[in-house]
Amino acid sequence: MKSAFACLPLISLLLLFAASPVAAAESEEGRLTAFFKSYLDEAFRRRPLEATRLGDHRFDHLLDDISAKARDGWTAHYRQTLAELPKKVDYAKLPRSAQIDYEIFKRTLTASLWLAENTKPFENDPRVYNEYLSDSVYLLFAQSTQPKATNLRNCVARMTHFPKIVAAAKENLRHPPRVILETAIRQTRGSIAFFENGIYEVAGENPKLSELKPAADRVVPLLKDHLKFLEGLLPKATGEWRIGKEKFNTKLDFELDANRTADEVLKEAETDFARVERDMYIVARQLWSDVYPGKPLPPDDAKGRTETIRLVLEKLNREHGKPENLVRDARASVERIKAFIRENDILRLPDPDQCKIIEMPEFHRGNSLAYLNPAPPLDVKSASYYAVSPPPSGWDARRVETLLQEYNARMLQILTIHEAYPGHYVQLEYSNRHPSLIRRVLSSGVFAEGWAVYTEQMMLDQGYGKGDLALRLNQLKWYLRSVANAILDHKMHCANMSDDEALAFLTQRAFQSEGEAVAKIIRAKQSSCQLSTYFVGRMAFYRLRQQVERELGDKFELGRYHEAVLDHGTLPVKYLPEVVRDRLKRPR
Repeated sequence: MKSAFACLPLISLLLLFAASPVAAAESEEGRLTAFFKSYLDEAFRRRPLEATRLGDHRFDHLLDDISAKARDGWTAHYRQTLAELPKKVDYAKLPRSAQIDYEIFKRTLTASLWLAENTKPFENDPRVYNEYLSDSVYLLFAQSTQPKATNLRNCVARMTHFPKIVAAAKENLRHPPRVILETAIRQTRGSIAFFENGIYEVAGENPKLSELKPAADRVVPLLKDHLKFLEGLLPKATGEWRIGKEKFNTKLDFELDANRTADEVLKEAETDFARVERDMYIVARQLWSDVYPGKPLPPDDAKGRTETIRLVLEKLNREHGKPENLVRDARASVERIKAFIRENDILRLPDPDQCKIIEMPEFHRGNSLAYLNPAPPLDVKSASYYAVSPPPSGWDARRVETLLQEYNARMLQILTIHEAYPGHYVQLEYSNRHPSLIRRVLSSGVFAEGWAVYTEQMMLDQGYGKGDLALRLNQLKWYLRSVANAILDHKMHCANMSDDEALAFLTQRAFQSEGEAVAKIIRAKQSSCQLSTYFVGRMAFYRLRQQVERELGDKFELGRYHEAVLDHGTLPVKYLPEVVRDRLKRPR
């Protein structure tokens, strides 16, 4: 006898299935994904460079229209999408994972609207134009997995749009902050050198035979004219780089999305700064007799403790490589670090390994010694690049020595942990595997930076370096920099901290070299709120680790925990306690 269920007509079965809670949730999640894809299609059509960055190569032959009218259209698109989102997708019908995606999408749109209405990068930040005049071409060769012939054609086509970018800069830029303009000038000089020579190396082309040459030859005088224009702006560069407390508070809230106010971040950072200082003194005191045999330890008061740390660091910092070997030394540290990760089950490393260690292109230099340029989330077969910057060719011997001491042999290992293994490269490779398109595309800088900073101490705690106190002191100094970043970020934009006060804080309290401190002050002026992400993110990871380890006791497995942390994409850290605990309920 047939069951009553089996006798239902087919159409009734389909309706019954569609009405079930699971099917409804799946259908609603599909609508969210489709709506986001539609949003991306339109966003990429308007902003081809963003499409290239994210790995969508449909628009690689084009560049953004950056006229005021077109940029107003970007803002209108954000506003329209934000209004349509709750009409197109029923939040209550989504499974929890998709609700998180919905929340991330909605907040990103809200933040984009606020930034468009409250900041004026095309009027105040000449570096924006350099992205179109350098990255737009460089990325086609550095990371695109399209055939070489396709990339060559797109590159040539894209360069034909450069005159409109240069014209827009002349039309929009009036009184940018001097500190930002000076960086843009340096980067433009690097762009000129790239189109004169570097482009052929990156593309693997013979400059005498390459189809790139006619287009590049036309670009060089255009960029030289652009450089002349920027240099001519210097007397007019009177713009204010401080964004002020009110805007800082709002922008930081959007940047962090971590349930932390600006004042809470500052208070927590100042507390942790004092703790790290104490830890550094304990380590430096143990090292004292090795680096200064027979010399009395300075008095155990505030001044003497600072002096002890400074003197020990000064001696240790002299153990560094040669400037021409920085990239080679970074590669050597990578192999040691990867071996340690495998042997100690820190986590499972990406396979295949798609991280390439390169010398930083000239037009990217000016803000940091190294960075990780990850594989774009929509072209995951592409490589990631751990770029290391040697000292600029124009530096004198003293400045070069200062840089090498700051990034000495031990500090370079900490930097590699942060940028590559198991820091940014590993984390972002995990992120690119996540099935959610929203999470792959809309990533959290707080998560990315926080994870990278967390791994520095974690690796040494697990035995990397075999208890080398000098390595530990450098790690603590590096972390102190992250804490100092948050303090500097707040005080320079909200409390009118002067350059002299900032320099004294970084050199005397945070033990940074003068050259490094000056560069950090410049960066703080150019990137409000970003410098706070390192500390806030690290604290989120550190707190969760302590809580989960206590909860699980002897059942806690570090490798399994780390993979549970990285298993959800680069999402806002406020979601970590929820998603990690849920993941740990399932097998590794």
